[in-house]
Amino acid sequence: MSPPSLRMFIPLLLLIVVPLISGDEDLPPEWCVVDVQTPDAVLQGTLNWACGDGGANCSMIQQNQPCYEPNTLQNHASYAFNNYFQKFKHQGASCYFNGAALVTALDPSYGDCLFEYQP
Repeated sequence: MSPPSLRMFIPLLLLIVVPLISGDEDLPPEWCVVDVQTPDAVLQGTLNWACGDGGANCSMIQQNQPCYEPNTLQNHASYAFNNYFQKFKHQGASCYFNGAALVTALDPSYGDCLFEYQP
């Protein structure tokens, strides 16, 4: 390759390679929460799955724990969905839960109840 061709080739190569190595660290934080339009029966089923076979850590939504109050199905499901999503998103998990959840850029944490975020 002649020097003028090489000078054109290197910037083009950088345009291709740099985005590939930059990763997801520049993306804004995302949390997974309940879609408030979801019927309670669907929420209960997906909450049971997330805290059971799904592998979410639901200890923080147990009685006398920081995320127990308010003691609502929507609140507990949001915590569980987010815990699952953060724990497994880098392994391909989504925030779908049979259409019961959605991604938000607004941190849903409140008081002593912290909704985890994993970059």
